[in-house]
Amino acid sequence: MYTILVAGAGKSSSFLIHYLLINAKRNKWKIIVADGDANSITEKLNGNENGEMAVIDITKESDREPLVKRADIVISLMPAHLHIHLAKDCLKHKKNLITSSYISDEMKEMDKAVKEAGLMFMCEMGLDPGIDHMSANALIHSIQKVSGTITSFKSMCGGLIAPESDNNPWHYKFTWNPRNVVTAGVGGASYLNKSRVTEVPYDRIFEHNKRLHIDGAGSLAWYPNRDSLRYLDLYEVPEIKTFIRATLRHPDFCQGWQALLLMGLTSQDDFFETKGHTYASWVKMKTGYHNSVALSRHIADKLLIDENGKLMGMLQWLGLFDEKPLQPGRYSSAEVLLSLLLEKWSMSPEDKDMVVMQHEIEYERRGALVKVSSTMIIKGDDREHSAMAKTVGLPMAVLAKLVLTNRIKPPVGVLLPNMVSVYRPLMVEMAHHGIVFNEIVE
Repeated sequence: MYTILVAGAGKSSSFLIHYLLINAKRNKWKIIVADGDANSITEKLNGNENGEMAVIDITKESDREPLVKRADIVISLMPAHLHIHLAKDCLKHKKNLITSSYISDEMKEMDKAVKEAGLMFMCEMGLDPGIDHMSANALIHSIQKVSGTITSFKSMCGGLIAPESDNNPWHYKFTWNPRNVVTAGVGGASYLNKSRVTEVPYDRIFEHNKRLHIDGAGSLAWYPNRDSLRYLDLYEVPEIKTFIRATLRHPDFCQGWQALLLMGLTSQDDFFETKGHTYASWVKMKTGYHNSVALSRHIADKLLIDENGKLMGMLQWLGLFDEKPLQPGRYSSAEVLLSLLLEKWSMSPEDKDMVVMQHEIEYERRGALVKVSSTMIIKGDDREHSAMAKTVGLPMAVLAKLVLTNRIKPPVGVLLPNMVSVYRPLMVEMAHHGIVFNEIVE
C-alpha cells in the first residue's frame, strides 16, 4: 500500500484530494491530508475510509517529519514559502515531492543534493505555472519536429469570474489565494519583445496592458507576468525574438488596480496604527489630502480622471471613501486593502469562476509565416468546485498517480514539467477531465 501526503486543505485542494481518494480505492492507497484547520480537512475527506486526517503546524518539525517519513510521495499545497520545510524532510527521508509554486532560490539550491539522492522535486506543477509549461512545450516541440523556426511566443493565463457570475464593476472575484492577487506584480516584470529586453517596474505593470478578444471569454487585457526571460533556456527556442508570459484580467480591472497602486494602497511596507482610522482617512493619509475639497475631487485630480467617470465609480464601489472604521491594529496598506477586498470580491456559493489560457506562437517554415493560437477555457461548477481548484490541483494529483502506478519514471532534480516523458501522459489524462486546448492555425 502506498501512502500519499497532501499538505494543505485550502481552496485549491478539493479536486486534487477527490481525485486521489477515487484512485485510492482501486489502488489501495492511504491519503493523509495535513492542515492546521480540522474543518477544512474533514470537509475534503468527507469520511472516506482511504483518507486520514492530520491537524498540524507545518512549521513544526515534530508535527511534519513523521508524516513525511510515512509517505511514498508528498504533495504540497502550502503557501510557497513553506514548501522548503517539506523539501528538507523529503530529502532527508528520500521522498519525491510535488508543488505548484515557482521554483524558489532555496529550492534551486537543493538541486544537486536532490539529484544525488535520485529524487524528483517537481515544482511549477499547477495551472500557471504548470499547465502552461506542459501545453506550451507540447506545441513548441511539435513545431520543431516539422522544422519550424519559432520567432514569437506569448502565453497568457487568468483566473477570472465567469460572465454569468460577473456582477461588480471590477469584473473580478477571488478565485485563488487573495494575498497573491494583492501582491501581484510587486517585483516588476521583464520579457523579450522584437529582440529587445523590456523591463517594466511595478508602478507601471498594470498600465502596461494590451487588449485582446478571446472567443468564449470576451474582451480581456494582459499584463506581463514576472520574469519571462528565466524560461528562455528551459523552453529551448534559440531563434525567438518575442517571448512573453502574461496574466489575463478584464481591462477595467487593470485600470482600477493601477489607480490603487498610484494611490499607495497596495504598499506592504507602510505599517501604521489603524485605531481611529476609517477607510476615508486612510486614503487621505496615503494620498496627501490636506484641503477642503471633497475627497473624490482630490482623488480625481491626483489620478487625472473624471470625478463622475467609470474609474471613480469603481473606487467608490469598493468603499474607499467611506467613514467605516478600520480593524484596530498595526497593519500595512496592503493588509488593509486585502481586508476590504475580501468583503467585496468574495464568491457566493453558487458563483462560477473561469480559467482562460492562451498561447500565441508564430513560426517560419519553408519561407512562410504561420500563426498558431491554442486556447483553454474551463468553467467551475460553483465556489467549492471551481475551475481554479481543478486546474491547479489536478496536474499534481495526476503526476502522483502516474508515478505510483509506474507509468512515469520520475525524472531527478528540482524541476518543472517541460519534458515529454512527463507532459505527454499528463495531458492525455487531464483531457479525460475536460482540460483541453483548441488550436487555430493561420
